[in-house]
Amino acid sequence: MGLGVLEDRHMEMPPGTTRLADKLDHGAEAVQLKRSGDIILVPQPSDDPNDPLNWYSPNGPNWTKNVIMIILGISVAVTTSLGPMITPGLHLLSTRYHVSADEVDSLMLGALQFCIGFTTFFTAAGATIWGKRPFFVISALVLLATCAWGYTATTWRSLVAMRFIQGMASAPLETLVTASVADLFFVHERGSRLAIWGMMVHGGVGIGQVISGFIIQALGVQATFGVCALWFLVLAPLIFGLVFETTYMRKRGEWEPAAGTEMQQLPEKTGKLPLPDEKEPHRARLRLWRGRLSADSYWKAVVKPVPLICYPAIAYSAVVHGSFFVWLVVMGLLSLQVFTAPPYNLSPAQIGLTNIPHVVVALVCSPIAGVLSDWVAKSMARRNAGVFEPEFRLPLMAIATPFATLGFLGFGLAVERRASLPVILVFQNLQAVSVPFASQAALTYLLDCHPRDTNQAFVTVGFVKAVLMFLATSRVAGWYAGVGPWGVMVVCAVANAGVSVLTVPVYVFGKRWRSKVSFFFCA
Repeated sequence: MGLGVLEDRHMEMPPGTTRLADKLDHGAEAVQLKRSGDIILVPQPSDDPNDPLNWYSPNGPNWTKNVIMIILGISVAVTTSLGPMITPGLHLLSTRYHVSADEVDSLMLGALQFCIGFTTFFTAAGATIWGKRPFFVISALVLLATCAWGYTATTWRSLVAMRFIQGMASAPLETLVTASVADLFFVHERGSRLAIWGMMVHGGVGIGQVISGFIIQALGVQATFGVCALWFLVLAPLIFGLVFETTYMRKRGEWEPAAGTEMQQLPEKTGKLPLPDEKEPHRARLRLWRGRLSADSYWKAVVKPVPLICYPAIAYSAVVHGSFFVWLVVMGLLSLQVFTAPPYNLSPAQIGLTNIPHVVVALVCSPIAGVLSDWVAKSMARRNAGVFEPEFRLPLMAIATPFATLGFLGFGLAVERRASLPVILVFQNLQAVSVPFASQAALTYLLDCHPRDTNQAFVTVGFVKAVLMFLATSRVAGWYAGVGPWGVMVVCAVANAGVSVLTVPVYVFGKRWRSKVSFFFCA
């Protein structure tokens, strides 16, 4: 038993289990694996300078990789903000177009998320076959167009149609950025890089609402789309010029992550295609179309995310990430109901300002969660004789769960008793603290367990989140009106605790489940 993770009876090293320290002996021949200090690089990079794992300077920081992550991170922040940024003005839309609060929430927020979740089946399949770069560029251009449309829309139907198309256009930036982390970074680096993504996602949600509150109050709800159009006017050229293709099809026989009983494969002595000696010139890296990068069937790739929900690691990650993110949105919608009513009576700008603590939480806790994820994983691997288990990512749930529970119950009780605004905000942001830690635990666990299926695995995760979001935004206003804040928050706390408790069996039995998945589904 490795630190509580039960060993498998059939496979010593199931997919996901790797050695981050020491070296392997293959018979009488010792094979020195590529390292970073005392850490073995997993996956092992090839000798090809065009391999994204090799995009770094040996004498300095990984500028190419990090610039890609920063640009995509900012793009994710703006894309993610497209949903919640209009939250301070939802009641204004309800009044202006004479529609119910539930309908506004559902069509402006829930429908957007549902379209994202549905479209990712097709965009992720396309990214697997033709690469991610064309989808990033097209996404930015269509989002620019839809934001301009939203700014000029004059009817409710036009606004709703725009949101559906905007949701479809958001799919690549919502899903494929996390998959790009697996393309660019090694196992021991992924937590800190996903922290960039997490900081941008949660920061975008908060900053978007802070800024949009003032915009809505001064210029109207639809002016927020005009501001986002200006952002995409800058981001689209940056994505085209600096975000290169990260999908890399490794040739048969090259070093690969663990699979079966051996941690790495030896390079084949014969029959291996020669690798390029030089890096592609910049002009060649800018082309959008590289032809097929995979011989897989496109339509099989489209439906592949459906059976992936049977993989325990993917099911767990989808439920944890989806539920924690949805609770965050639910808290925001409930806050809107609370703060626009007596005794608070806040304006859209003031409601936007209530998100400043959330921004602080995102900017502080997301990097902490990312660094802690890598540190805990490496520390536990060293204590486990140098063997890394993906389950070593899950201890972060011990931080997320109590913060979320206290946040739910405290928020419900504070609103029920009409406590002061600072008290309500303290409990609201305790729940926000939990989200980066839960997301880090769930998503890094998924990346480490199924690195070859990241595109489709994140489709499964995204679709589960989209369905949960659609259901929550369609009912939360009416639910709150019917049972009150305490009733809503108790149900949220109990449901969240039930989801979090799943971490225990996943941690203990995860290795055995990965072995069974490898035998039944990947053989």
